[in-house]
Amino acid sequence: MTTVLEIEELTRRFGPVVANDHVALTVRSGEVVGLLGHNGAGKTTLVSQVVGLLRPDAGTIRVAGVDAVHDPAAARRAVALQAQSQAPIDGLTPRGAITIAGRLRGLTRRDAARAAERLADELDIGEWLDRRATPDGGGLSGGIRRLTAFAMAAVVPAPLVVLDEPTNDVDAARRRRLWELVRRLGDEGSGVLLVTHNVTEAERVVDELVVLDRGRVVAAGTPAQVRGATDHDLRLELSLHPNGTDPSTDPAAPPVAPTRRIRVGRRVLLTIAAADAADAVAWATSLRGRGRIEGYALAPVTLEDAYLELTSPPTTATTTELIDV
Repeated sequence: MTTVLEIEELTRRFGPVVANDHVALTVRSGEVVGLLGHNGAGKTTLVSQVVGLLRPDAGTIRVAGVDAVHDPAAARRAVALQAQSQAPIDGLTPRGAITIAGRLRGLTRRDAARAAERLADELDIGEWLDRRATPDGGGLSGGIRRLTAFAMAAVVPAPLVVLDEPTNDVDAARRRRLWELVRRLGDEGSGVLLVTHNVTEAERVVDELVVLDRGRVVAAGTPAQVRGATDHDLRLELSLHPNGTDPSTDPAAPPVAPTRRIRVGRRVLLTIAAADAADAVAWATSLRGRGRIEGYALAPVTLEDAYLELTSPPTTATTTELIDV
């Protein structure tokens, strides 16, 4: 596979704030690479440097073999971008906006029109295809504008497709369609950099993950590698009452040995071995019967568990603990 994006030691500061701190990242043709992180983790700052809107303080960026720091205009020609902000389509219909994007990327008028129809059908936005967006935010909902912007980026796939939070404001049914198209962009040969904080949904379509936290890469690898759990691990989720205490920290509980304990608000997430499932459920059922918890759920370990472990700040409301057993 050809490398379409290579970032090394990328550093960008805004005064005393280090937005990107020696970031390294690679995207190859045919791959979907997820860039995960909370709001403010440095994701959009990184994208802005890839497309030449910001200049890094240090480090290198190569896009399709072009030095994007020294020749951003040439590098940008190899990139199709859906920015985090809404595309400026006021006065246009989705059909017109997608067709114009296709024409600018070299399609004939007929091919651009056909591509707009096809994408509208695949994203289920045909009902709004000829409805005009108005400057007051009317005409089209935020979700339809977002899907239109995605179609504008996908109408002629580039060597590198950068999607910055593409599912913001998009309803669940159409998010599923969008994810299918993201996966197809990779399968058809583009390198895709998918910037998102939607961990659960992103896991379904990405080949590699890079997790950013406070500007630094804190984990990278396949979803299974980042998840860091075996196929025999399970997650026991305890739902606490308001201001409830974590029963898993009681001296005599739980009757199983969790390998990971994470508390996020009123949720306690315990990673346990599958062999301990029966004992864990019996213990959780007892807790609920005694009113210690509101409820519980047992499910396979997900990427969210590892993501929360990597990015949760150590506060009284959110604690993370790895337990050696």
